[in-house]
Amino acid sequence: MTSIKLPTWLRVVLVVGVFILATGAGLFAYHWYNKPVTLTIAVGSLDGEAGKVMSAIAARLVSMNAPVRLKAIETGGALEAAKAFSSGNADLAVVRGDVGDLSQAQAVIVVAKAVALLIAPPGSSISDVPGLKRRTVGVVGGEINQKVVDVLTREYDLAKANVVFKNIAPADTRRAIETKEVNAILIVIPLTEKYLTLVRNLFPQTGKATPVLIPIESAGAIAQNTRAYESFDVPKGTLRGAPPVPDDDLTTLRVQLYLVAHKKLGNDLITSLTKALLAARRDLIGELPILAQVTAPDTDPDAYLPVHPGAAAVYNATTQSFLDEWGNVIYLTPMILGGLATVLAAAWKFLGVGLPQSSEAALDSLYALGRRIRKTDKESELADIEEEIDGILAAQRARATSGDEQAMDDTTLNVTAHRLQTLIHDRRAILAARAASGTAA
Repeated sequence: MTSIKLPTWLRVVLVVGVFILATGAGLFAYHWYNKPVTLTIAVGSLDGEAGKVMSAIAARLVSMNAPVRLKAIETGGALEAAKAFSSGNADLAVVRGDVGDLSQAQAVIVVAKAVALLIAPPGSSISDVPGLKRRTVGVVGGEINQKVVDVLTREYDLAKANVVFKNIAPADTRRAIETKEVNAILIVIPLTEKYLTLVRNLFPQTGKATPVLIPIESAGAIAQNTRAYESFDVPKGTLRGAPPVPDDDLTTLRVQLYLVAHKKLGNDLITSLTKALLAARRDLIGELPILAQVTAPDTDPDAYLPVHPGAAAVYNATTQSFLDEWGNVIYLTPMILGGLATVLAAAWKFLGVGLPQSSEAALDSLYALGRRIRKTDKESELADIEEEIDGILAAQRARATSGDEQAMDDTTLNVTAHRLQTLIHDRRAILAARAASGTAA
């Protein structure tokens, strides 16, 4: 079988081409592996504040070159955000624990804690929930607070007491209070200065008349039956300091707002997201005070909303150690380097650089010397050719002695060497005759 021997320049081109392709593939794979993952997050609130906060966090993740990025999907509120999440239109969502279908949700962080406030206008005689009998309560935000209305109605039998709950928009709340369209309001807000100021502005600002906060004394019983809620005591003077409103710690309900992730999202991805969010919170808390309420969710196995395993690894300090994270790299690196060395050696051999001549190559070289002998006109060049012949023959004999099966056999060496010596002898005779003829002339 005749083998095709490629010229050296073509072999160099082939090796360089393969190297460029391999390098390009490696760079592409590295870029793809390190490319940030973008997750969609459904977010919404009645005043748009949640969207602003998430936009600021998303921008911060970009500036800090986080491995996970956020793309916000604005919705009309927490209820709409929960619907977008449950329908599969978002990877993440900011939701209230008592709103929407959260069967596929796992907690990543607690964004804030919202407190249910029942407030009567200044001068009202209503002091407790039973005092709402035959009264109208304005539910600020409407549908999103329907679950709170339901648990209050069931616990206090408010339907029998003819209590009417009427949904009102935040912008219409002050007018509804002033026109006595409602006798009290139910609003669920985080206890931050921004939202407390909003509540204060719903009522007349006078020195003597102050709004009345109505306690939900059965908050503990409600929390036991409906795990989305917890009993909470609003500190004295939260709404107003002098005179204090409330005038003592006041029991009510509290519900958590979560950033949730789909169960299908990988643990490593959510671990990276959780770390990035906590770092962004630290950097942004000065300009976004509401981030002070960001905390870790309940990591107990029986928590109302289970924490995502990737987030739990951060909170429980069970993230991978250096050896866990880089063990595969440490193990595989010698194997990869060994494979690379093998590839380079194969390329080096393919190019024929620094390799001893094979029997075919040596034979070709000897035949080429025969052509040079016939054409040379100098005695000195014949001497050089003899030295080249001696070098090739010595190399082939050394290879044969070492057991190299590719070395030329002795018979071929002897025949070739004898033929070349005959050519040299004949060429010297021709050159000597030419020289004698020239001298005689």
